[in-house]
Formats: sequence, C-alpha cells, structure tokens
Amino acid sequence: MRAFVAEKTDDGVTRAVREDFELDSDGDVVVDVEFSSVNYKDGLATIAKGQVARISPLVPGIDLAGVTSDGAAVLAHGYDLGVSRHGGYAEQARVPSEWLVPLPDGLSARQAMAIGTAGYTAARCVMALEAAGVTPDGGPVLVTGASGGVGSTAVDILAARGYEVVASSGKDPAWLRELGASDVISREEAAGDASRPMEKSRWAGAVDCVGGATLAGVVRSLKYGGAVAACGNTGGIKLEATVLPFILRDVSLLGVDSVQTPIEARRETWARLATDLRPPHLDEAITREIGLDGLEEALSAVLRGELQGRTVVKL
Repeated sequence: MRAFVAEKTDDGVTRAVREDFELDSDGDVVVDVEFSSVNYKDGLATIAKGQVARISPLVPGIDLAGVTSDGAAVLAHGYDLGVSRHGGYAEQARVPSEWLVPLPDGLSARQAMAIGTAGYTAARCVMALEAAGVTPDGGPVLVTGASGGVGSTAVDILAARGYEVVASSGKDPAWLRELGASDVISREEAAGDASRPMEKSRWAGAVDCVGGATLAGVVRSLKYGGAVAACGNTGGIKLEATVLPFILRDVSLLGVDSVQTPIEARRETWARLATDLRPPHLDEAITREIGLDGLEEALSAVLRGELQGRTVVKL
C-alpha cells in the first residue's frame, strides 16, 4: 500500500512516501483510511529528538477516519496510533476493535479529521471547565496557543456556547475574531510578570495549549474559583508557580489527556462533537487539504509553529 514512512537511520530519520509498504498484522480490524490530519505530535514522531516514535519504520498519523471491511464508518485516534503502531498516513490501517469510534451521524470522515485529535482535545477541555463550574456569566475565558488546532477549535466551541473568549496568539487576529474571539492578546501578555506570585484577577477560566511560562501566567491571573484546563506543552514542561493562587483564590488546574481516554468517554465526546459541541466553523477550520506527497512540508511547518487551523490529509 502507499504510505508516508519515517525510519531511523545512523544519520537521523528519513521521511518519505513509499509505494509498496506492507500492512502490519497486529490488530483485528482493517480500516480503509479516507482522511487523517497533521498534528504537532505527528511532527515529533518524524524527527530524531522528538521522543514520540517507539518503532521504526513508523507510519505516523495519530488519528484516522475511514471504512472497515464490513462497511462501517469509523474513526480512531490516540492510544498507540502513530507511536508504537502504524497510524493514519497510509491507505490502510490495522486497528484493535476496542479503539474504534463509530463515525457520528452528521459528520463526514473529512469533517471528523478537521476536528481530529486537536478538536477532540479542545472538547475535553471545554467539558472539564464546565464540570469545574466555569459558566458564561462568570467572566472572560482565555485560550492560549489559539491559532493552533486545539486552540482555534476551543475558541470556536466556547464562543458558540456563549462565553466571552479572549485568544492569545502571535498570528492573524482577524481569523480568531471570525471564530468568535472578542479580543486577541499577545503571548507575552498572557504569560504576564513571572516575578509576581499572583496578578490581577482576569480570567474565569482558560484553555492552555502552551504550558511553561504561559500556563504559570494563566494560573496567577485566574479569578476566584477559576479553572484552567491544561493540554499542551509547546512552551515547555516546567511550571514555575507558587501555591498562592490555589490557596488564596481557590483556583483549579485541570489536566486534560486525549491519548488514553477510556473508550466509552471517547465515544460520548465524539457524539457531542457532532451535536452540542460541534464547532460552528468546522469546515472553515480546514486551512489546507493535502495528500501524502504534501506531508513532508506540512510536518516541518507544524514543528516550526507555522500552521494555522487544521490541515487534513486525504488518502
């Protein structure tokens, strides 16, 4: 089959489309892949220092949507796809049946991958904030890394649910305002003054896709009883913070994982992504559609932080 393959060599990692790659034998369901997407983690899986790939050669692609041999429309993402098991950048994938999510009514395979792991993560963040008591009338909600796949989808979903959304990004503010952001601030403003243990109360809640100094700044600026759903680390894995916001403002730091979510919760989340959590600008979120031949450039771009919105891969 045709597949995009990353393989370790003595000099690093080679990335190329192969015309006759063999489907592996591990997994009880074969999926004819129709669409996948480009994620930051996919880029990391194709570089020597990425610390993502667990096998070599590897077909990256942490999400996929397609049709099984019995005609069922399905999607899959997370778990070990594109990490220690071949993923979505191939014409076929062999997937354990317990990882599969039925494609919800109202979503095409292309739309599901426009949502993909990124949009799924955004939905889980919104669900976590709402479960923590963050409501539209509580004040503005900040989304950091807002031009990326997770952030832009979070802006779209939150705005549609009536929240006042402030986006933090170093990229085009007009696009984020079209998605529903009421204001766009710089990364530096979101990070604030690291020398202060707490800052002025600003945010009722936040979705943080960056980590590092940005997440620390968000925690320092949460309102009393506020919460931040943390799901990314492109800005670093260290969190320089004090306990003061937690014990003086009763704030919450909510970790959000999209890789090992139990399958029932995963299927429930996807059902909501097709209904009440459906991003209103779903189709507009696709800024590019590429084939396997476009992956080399797209993966390099996502690692440089140059992609905006969602890039879907048509198989």
